[in-house]
Amino acid sequence: MSGTPRKARSKLLTRSAAVGAVRAARRRGLSVVFTNGCFDLLHVGHVRALETARRLGDRLIVGVNTDAGVRRLKGPGRPIVPARQRAEMLAALECVDGVVLFREATPLALIRALRPQVLAKGGDWSRDAIVGREEVEGWGGRVVRLRQVPGVRTSRLISLAGRGRR
Repeated sequence: MSGTPRKARSKLLTRSAAVGAVRAARRRGLSVVFTNGCFDLLHVGHVRALETARRLGDRLIVGVNTDAGVRRLKGPGRPIVPARQRAEMLAALECVDGVVLFREATPLALIRALRPQVLAKGGDWSRDAIVGREEVEGWGGRVVRLRQVPGVRTSRLISLAGRGRR
């Protein structure tokens, strides 16, 4: 992963490709950060969190819930944006090195496969509720809660859009 810009779609990875990319980064002495979420209606809070997460290491891999996963978490009216589109928008961000969709209810299997040195999660999650915390700390990594942007939440944006307000 050089300093040359890449097309967003080239950063969409299968789980096995993500594992290979992480192993290659480690062989080069680079540290890997992992974060995950639904990222439905990408907003400034997401962008700031991802930029902060990227500064915690040399590479940032983002796990994204599939549409079925988002429906399980958020309800039948979600997601607003399909998974492949959400993933591609995230991949277009300079701070993101790779994006992986995951079907499971949680990203635990993906975290175990990638073995990141840093697990970053939004500040709305309590430390004890962060999936993968015990595993990452168990192999000597660290868990970082990212600062939230007050008042900026996807659910609030959806609510305001439904009322025709900003």
